[in-house]
Amino acid sequence: MNIYEQTPDMDTMGGRLSRAREAAGLTAKDIAWRLGVKMATVNAWERDRSQPATHRLNMLSGLLSVSISWLLHGVGTSPIEPVERISADKVAGQLEKLTSLHEETGELIGRISRELGNLGRINKSLLEELTAGE
Repeated sequence: MNIYEQTPDMDTMGGRLSRAREAAGLTAKDIAWRLGVKMATVNAWERDRSQPATHRLNMLSGLLSVSISWLLHGVGTSPIEPVERISADKVAGQLEKLTSLHEETGELIGRISRELGNLGRINKSLLEELTAGE
């Protein structure tokens, strides 16, 4: 798949930079030291108050193992973010909750259907009364 077929990461450049830095296991201080800038500069980049110059973007992409296009536009090589491990107990709990919500939804649909039926009968009898009086 090429970058034109990808769904872009809709985060801001600063947000993507921050996520890539965290995925790489680096601190803002580490990035600042390796790029030869102040930590306040890295913080400003991550808060979208400013953007790194072109040569710094190139160094950042190499340091964070992401593409420049991903940093700038959200398409291209993104960081490998840690995957949350899900236990069988957690999945079973989610399934139980979903089953309960499904049952509750079914009951609500039944109640709404009955109420609509009642409204239909009421409207029909009101219409009959009105036409009978003419």
